[in-house]
Amino acid sequence: MTYTAKSFSEPEKPIGYVAELFAGVGGFRVGLAGAGWKTVFSNQWEPSTRVQHASEVYIERFGSDGHSNVDIATVDRISQPFDLLVGGFPCQDYSVAKSRTTATGLAGKKGVLWWEILRLVDLHKPKFIFLENVDRLLGSPSTQRGRDFAVMLTTLGNEGYDIQWRVINSADYGFPQRRIRTFIVATRQDLILKPPAPLTQILSDGTLARALPINAEYSRYSEFEIDRNPEVVSTSFNLAKHPTPFMNSGYFHNGTVNTLKSTAAFSGIPLTLGDVLEDSAEVPAEFWIDATSLDSWRYLKGAKSEERTHKTSGFKYHYTEGAIAFPDSQEKPSRTILTGEGGKTPSRFKHLIEINGQYRRLLPIELERLAGFPDDWTRLDGKVSLGRRAFFVGNALVVGIVEKIGRELAKELAKTNKG
Repeated sequence: MTYTAKSFSEPEKPIGYVAELFAGVGGFRVGLAGAGWKTVFSNQWEPSTRVQHASEVYIERFGSDGHSNVDIATVDRISQPFDLLVGGFPCQDYSVAKSRTTATGLAGKKGVLWWEILRLVDLHKPKFIFLENVDRLLGSPSTQRGRDFAVMLTTLGNEGYDIQWRVINSADYGFPQRRIRTFIVATRQDLILKPPAPLTQILSDGTLARALPINAEYSRYSEFEIDRNPEVVSTSFNLAKHPTPFMNSGYFHNGTVNTLKSTAAFSGIPLTLGDVLEDSAEVPAEFWIDATSLDSWRYLKGAKSEERTHKTSGFKYHYTEGAIAFPDSQEKPSRTILTGEGGKTPSRFKHLIEINGQYRRLLPIELERLAGFPDDWTRLDGKVSLGRRAFFVGNALVVGIVEKIGRELAKELAKTNKG
């Protein structure tokens, strides 16, 4: 079969309203619309590019109402009322944390964007916050494992929120891409009707637990305190360089962390890479691999143990790396789509599949399906290259995961509206 995502449509009777930061091509918006949420504000700005193609795709798909294509630091406030603040915030350059009043935050061009999220949270106090980042966030930086996440927890907690998190591999819940990301859901404390039981929240009652059930490894459980002063956390957290204390599931309440190791509980029929593939007759010639370059692909994806020489210094060193799938299995979920997936150049990390003895790259439409976007979502005729379309999908999250979490958040919002 060929799996395709359902078409996008805005909910006619929204359960609630969303402000979307770092919007990309709208993965959060598509998933949340499927769960009954309407996005009323969005911001997408990429400082490293002159032409804002992601923003153009966003406007093409959703219209320009409520959309801004400016540096988020220049957005003083969000004029539209909203219940839920969301964003897949950039993950690069986390370093030294400082107080929010210094306006420098986690140092580094994109690490500082955490403080822009926090600024808007402080200004608007949304009922819920829903964020996504890479899984290594829980262990950043290498010199103080877990410090950056500890700073995020304590600063968001200081704004009056309880926070739950989970590292999720989308393939563990039946989706056709193995994409591992950290998802964070925060709830304003005045909306929590009774004192939380952290373990119950992690295992069964919390938004993430209901959306994406888990099994717990109770032998991998801990509880500890984080200082309420973010500067103290920044300068003192895990100076002994132990492994990060944050495991892949957790709950944070008033300075206390409860965290444990969990595994996915899923019993459905999983989708695979083969389920998204187009018929070979529909594949343009440029995506088929010429026999003359096949050895380059095979070498790059193969295991290596060889002496190399540094180009500048002339220093000789021994280089080793393991093999990567060649070709990629069509019977399993795909590997993670990376931003460099596009283009004809042989690559270790691009997907390569075999059809009747011939090899080819994946089409943009197949990459879109692996992320859960409707077909041709990133296509802007004459404006966006095939490589750029692949880049957009490599930057995106898996839409179906967002929809599952969004449905449980909608139930939480309905409770607050009744109250």
